[in-house]
Amino acid sequence: MIYRSRQLLQILVAVVILFSLPIVSNAQTKKQLEKEKQQIEQQIKKLNQELASAKKDTKNSTAQLKVLNQRIKERTRLINNINAQMSIIDGQIAHTQDSMQQLQARIDSLKAEYGKIIRVLYSERSSLDRTNLMLDADSYNKAFLRRKYFQEYSRYRKMQAAAIRAQEDELKGINLNLVKQKNEKNTLLNQEKKEKEELAKEQSQQQQQVKKSQQREKDLTAQLTKKEKERVKLQQQIQRIINEEIAKARKAAEAERKAKEAAEKKAREEAAKKQKTNNKTTKKTADNKSTSKPVEKKTPNKPAPEPTATDAASTDFAANKGKLSWPVYYKKVAREYGRYTHESGGQNMNNGIDLITSSGAEVTAVYKGKVTRVFTCPNGTKGIIIRHGEYMTVYANLSNVTVKENTTVSTKQKIGTVQTGSDGVSEFSFQIWKSTQSQNPRSWLK
Repeated sequence: MIYRSRQLLQILVAVVILFSLPIVSNAQTKKQLEKEKQQIEQQIKKLNQELASAKKDTKNSTAQLKVLNQRIKERTRLINNINAQMSIIDGQIAHTQDSMQQLQARIDSLKAEYGKIIRVLYSERSSLDRTNLMLDADSYNKAFLRRKYFQEYSRYRKMQAAAIRAQEDELKGINLNLVKQKNEKNTLLNQEKKEKEELAKEQSQQQQQVKKSQQREKDLTAQLTKKEKERVKLQQQIQRIINEEIAKARKAAEAERKAKEAAEKKAREEAAKKQKTNNKTTKKTADNKSTSKPVEKKTPNKPAPEPTATDAASTDFAANKGKLSWPVYYKKVAREYGRYTHESGGQNMNNGIDLITSSGAEVTAVYKGKVTRVFTCPNGTKGIIIRHGEYMTVYANLSNVTVKENTTVSTKQKIGTVQTGSDGVSEFSFQIWKSTQSQNPRSWLK
């Protein structure tokens, strides 16, 4: 019986050790998951701040969508983390319940055995009186052995009762741990429910943002297409105006040439008429003074022809190539001179240089000259053409102009301000032409 009691205690210790080992292993895994969960929650908090900042910029839908996607990803990770923790807790609960069943079975077995012994002793209480059994012994040795037996048996019963109480206490502890595990699982379930609701909201926001981004992309594409068409129209308009200016200059030059020829012809006719009159007078004088010596007529030297005003202006402008000041302070170059690939697809030719400026940037003339044209651009802004002999400079996309046609301007004189579009962009276009040939402004500006 003593051996059986010891065996029961050894089994109880083994059960406790075996029960505790998987709990330690699960606790380590769970600890790692809890640490990861805290990191994910911190990341979600940071993303919430970034999203709030991105929402302030209503036009930057791409940034909002990017943060939303990242937040959905982190929220999904958090839900997976919670599920992993609940799986561990489910394993712990199942293991705890198994251990409880095993301990309960052992307690029931010990109680049954203990009860059986008590019932036997109770039924045989008259014949098993300790004093009588010792007095009925044949010898002192038998009496001593009977006394020793009763002592050992009493100790065994106490040990058995203590084992039952110990296992019942252990069962209570395991039961408390089970309640704690179930409460922890309920907490995680509630958090999972909350996170899934938040995830559903974020996915709905994501869908709305995707639709908004797609619509904005369509609108932006339409705006870019419209802008490019206006830009092409502006190039064509400037080319047409340049041709008109050249034709007008040629017509004026032709009219000046004809007027000059007519004046010269009239002068020659008057000179010839005067010469004829002089010849008649000279002949009469010669007849009267036949003995007089004839006087030689000297032809005066004609001075070299001076260059016209147009040629002089052209020469002055050409002499300042690479020395001209920029017509505006700019932030960056939107398009350089030459062929370029535009945002809406395809290639076009830029006859000048397009600059991004600050709002209301002041535009000045790069060189002195005459304002020959103030025109309206296809997008409703203003444009100016200044002639410098055979050269012309073009200033387009202005909100207002401060000069008038047929007036002269000086170098660096303010002639207007840059227009800011509905998209908040201030873009200025500058061109240089020599007759019908566009020039690269980079070669002329310092």
